[in-house]
Amino acid sequence: MSLLKEALQHTKECIDKTLSDLLPSQKDLIPPALEAPLIEGMRYSTLEGGKRIRAFLTLESCKLFNIPEEQALQVAAAVELVHAFSLIHDDLPAFDNSDLRRGKPSCHIKFGESTAILVGDALLAYAFEILASAKTHPNGDIRCQLIAELSHAAGYKGICSGEMMDLASENTHIEMETIVRLENLKTGSILSFCARSGAILASASEKDLHKLDAFGHEFGVIYQITDDLLDLEGTAEEVGKCVGGDSMLGKATMLNLLGRDAAIEYAHMLADQAIQYLDNFGEKANLLKELVLFVLKRRS
Repeated sequence: MSLLKEALQHTKECIDKTLSDLLPSQKDLIPPALEAPLIEGMRYSTLEGGKRIRAFLTLESCKLFNIPEEQALQVAAAVELVHAFSLIHDDLPAFDNSDLRRGKPSCHIKFGESTAILVGDALLAYAFEILASAKTHPNGDIRCQLIAELSHAAGYKGICSGEMMDLASENTHIEMETIVRLENLKTGSILSFCARSGAILASASEKDLHKLDAFGHEFGVIYQITDDLLDLEGTAEEVGKCVGGDSMLGKATMLNLLGRDAAIEYAHMLADQAIQYLDNFGEKANLLKELVLFVLKRRS
């Protein structure tokens, strides 16, 4: 097993334990526990499956600045909760109408649409509660900055606007510049937050923040291109979710605009740029550089 795969597996084990400890469980409920489906849905949608790429990116960013592991895991957990929220809502019939997520029934299939919406809402809110904890950082100003930047990435300046653009662009021709903006909002915003998180916790220089922000956005577009490629060429067994939906919905993607080969070539060009943004961080950034190349070749 390569060093990167070992590190990814270690991250998955650490973040899964952290999330399990942080999330409420049935034992926390007061009889008659009418809210039990909400708690079950939160754990179901967060704990089972997932590659934890966002958590890995967060932890590796923190290692660049020697951030204590407990603080790094708090931020990584918050990010994974926001990611789970976005997937739950993305799978709903009003959006992608996907029945499968992480190799199992989507949250709305398992628990119903109303409960799934509440589960997503609860996970999003809980992410900010975690960031507000003194365990995340002793300095309240830094905690406030983390909360502000993650809300930026998740809200109308990030994921939500990206999803709105995604809906509005179905079966519509849009130019490359707009697709890049869509993908930066929908995918790159949260990945950019992950990449910057260590610098925020460390009160690092604007130069470091800028380089990691740029890295995160380039990485986000790469990730989205490979995700679209898997939707086109992968199987549900490989990917763990329904495939072919983007084509059926007429989604605006780099693949549809540029064609398969040109989109892959563009992703490789972005990968070269993303890796260059990490050069100033020396050997500490080696796993992040490997991650970029890993994502280019991923099959799940």
